[in-house]
Amino acid sequence: MLTSLLAFAGLCVVLAVTPGPDTFIALRLAVRSGAGAGLCAAGGAAVGSLFWAVAAGVGLAALLANWSVGYTVVRVLGALYLIYLGVQALHARDATEASTTGAPERVRWWRAGGIGLLSAVLNPKIGLFFLAVVPQFVPRDANVVEMTFLLGCVDAVVAFTWLALVSFGASRMMRWLRGPKVGTTLERASGVVLISLGVVTLATG
Repeated sequence: MLTSLLAFAGLCVVLAVTPGPDTFIALRLAVRSGAGAGLCAAGGAAVGSLFWAVAAGVGLAALLANWSVGYTVVRVLGALYLIYLGVQALHARDATEASTTGAPERVRWWRAGGIGLLSAVLNPKIGLFFLAVVPQFVPRDANVVEMTFLLGCVDAVVAFTWLALVSFGASRMMRWLRGPKVGTTLERASGVVLISLGVVTLATG
């Protein structure tokens, strides 16, 4: 079992460092509101990933994967949510530059956590990952539900750790550079990427 856990953890590390929606969401929030907001988004994303692990363990993810209408609905909602976050990032920076203070509105911790959670829950590809990949790491004599949940915990811990590093790195970089234009550029870039990811998700079933 230990060998399976270590092998799965290694795979999770590779997947975590591959840029995806969660990475850009944590980056954007850390740039805008500091490391704390990025950490909350990371925690929400980790919980969302764990949700899909539980869903896969009890068979809900398989049901969704085989129900094309349901899968399409979740996928489209997730894509639209990414586009919404991207547009919000672009609009927020424009509003900040137009304000008298020039200071961005900070995102509250519960809102940041909700953004990360909703992004992960509305990403059915995470559920497909647990359906297609996780069974390969479940020993034959193990309880499938319990082992799937355990592997989900491993994935959640790895994802949270990476997103936490991204958040701290972005926050420290902002303090070091001390330039509002840098923050504007980074947030706009993350907004464009989120919109692009949403559009690609809509275009590819």
